[in-house]
Amino acid sequence: MYISANLKSICKNSGGIVANPSNPLIIQSDSSLLLEVYNEKFEIVRNELTKFAELIKSPEHIHTYKISALSLWNAAAAGVTLNGILDFLNTHSKFDLPQNVMIEIKTIYNRFGIVEIVKYEQNPTKLILNIKDSNVEKEIISNPKLKKFLIEKIEPQKYLINLLERGDLKIACFNYNIPVYDIAGYTDGEPLDIKIRDVALSGHRFKLRDYQLMAADAFYMSGTNMGGHGTIVLPCGAGKTIVGIDIMSKIKTNTLILCTSVSAVHQWIREILDKTHLTENEVGEYTGDKKEIKSVTVCTYQILIYRKSKEDDFTHFSVFQSNKWGFIIYDEVHLLPAPIFKITGEIQSTRRLGLTATLVREDEHEKDVFCLIGPKKFDTPWKVLEKQGWISEAKCFEIKLPLPKEQLMEYLIADQKVKFNIAAKNTLKYQVVKDILLRHYGLSILVIGHFIDQLKEISEEIKAPLITGKTVNSIRDQLYKKFRNGEHKVLVVSKVANFSIDLPEASVLIQLSGTYGSRQEEAQRLGRILRPKENNVSYFYSLTTRDSIEEEYAHKRQRFLAEQGYSYEIDFWKQEEIIWDNKD
Repeated sequence: MYISANLKSICKNSGGIVANPSNPLIIQSDSSLLLEVYNEKFEIVRNELTKFAELIKSPEHIHTYKISALSLWNAAAAGVTLNGILDFLNTHSKFDLPQNVMIEIKTIYNRFGIVEIVKYEQNPTKLILNIKDSNVEKEIISNPKLKKFLIEKIEPQKYLINLLERGDLKIACFNYNIPVYDIAGYTDGEPLDIKIRDVALSGHRFKLRDYQLMAADAFYMSGTNMGGHGTIVLPCGAGKTIVGIDIMSKIKTNTLILCTSVSAVHQWIREILDKTHLTENEVGEYTGDKKEIKSVTVCTYQILIYRKSKEDDFTHFSVFQSNKWGFIIYDEVHLLPAPIFKITGEIQSTRRLGLTATLVREDEHEKDVFCLIGPKKFDTPWKVLEKQGWISEAKCFEIKLPLPKEQLMEYLIADQKVKFNIAAKNTLKYQVVKDILLRHYGLSILVIGHFIDQLKEISEEIKAPLITGKTVNSIRDQLYKKFRNGEHKVLVVSKVANFSIDLPEASVLIQLSGTYGSRQEEAQRLGRILRPKENNVSYFYSLTTRDSIEEEYAHKRQRFLAEQGYSYEIDFWKQEEIIWDNKD
């Protein structure tokens, strides 16, 4: 049996007796959980912890998790039972579960479902807020910010609320640790007979994978009011688009799909036409290039939030009312812009699905996704799908480089922001990119970064095409197509390629620079190379400057992937070890 020195210290300082020394988990009285990495039960425990706890930090030996209200309520909505959580913690903890933690978990978990929004049959413009606990009722009535939503008391513990304030009420209650379970049902959209093909138009037999079927069923819930709203979390490359299409075929109604980019719009349209019996006359594109409203319409977030000035209205918000939508899909829901949150709060009577690889939001608005789109309905660990062969095995490397002498003095005297820019633009990175390209010669390789000037320089040095936000959509599509068919083996891309780009051939990604400590960006970039492929192995390289502020941000970026079981092999490169010199 192995117990790390860190855990020995914790055990000693706690004054407790290790009742189950072979277990990997220590549960502390502040609801933090310490998980020992080098324990034979680590992987099993980690996969279960992610269902009801959040990873806080993940250094080499001990990972720290935190049980929060949001993590518990998402677990409750996904069907994880209270007894299941408590039994799991008791079974895998070195010590007895602290009594205060047990009480807190029970208190928070049991709040889920106490307050419900249900349908009011007598008036379609009103709903009923059903409060099952008298203490919670008093809490709501005594709080002016919550009481303002209550129009009239119609029965004991039942109040009328306005239909259009449904979303605002849920957010307001959440802010006071009162989750609202919305089972008021939905307004039916225009019927649309959507059928999935057994053989795709591309000629391949088409069948959903088991986990895709489970995800779709968890959301749909046999068409009851218990389903119809929520978020599905699956790794990049696991086929979230297919899950969305399957749910469309169950609901069978006019559908609005919101995406992050025009390329993603085109990808959705290709998949829908390929996998269903819908025709081009029934599937429309609403972007800066086209303005089509059809039975199924796919548009970008950017076009929806466009306005001439901050004082003007959002010109294209009319899309939400332009058709009798019965279903809205929010692709990459973790990127949902604030104005879309606002209008989503006003259309809570429409079935809505969020799709994402990670619910992490750098603006900490995860609660808005929970309240307005719906709770997490399905999640599966990335490593589980990797073992099953549904996504590629990823080998991750962090290559740490020294800063050249000519940049070092400038770095030392700069402020924090400039320090980051200098470190991220370390010129030695160009030589390392060439080295990696040579090592993986013949494979399809993406070089991605944050700084456009840096990307232009590397594009010229390695003579590879470049895609940025300013690249017109038609050229982007041509370059992506050439990359997919092997005509271009290397493609340099900015952050426009972070999301919803289907490049299954990509098996190597080199990250020159990133958006500070963004965990979601790191996960999405890894996702560009996770599509299953012939040898099913991919390589992810993150280039950072050693002993710099960029190194600190890199560790923050890697946190979500660490939660999913990925580890980075650290490689320290010296300037003289790089096979290319600046003359090349």
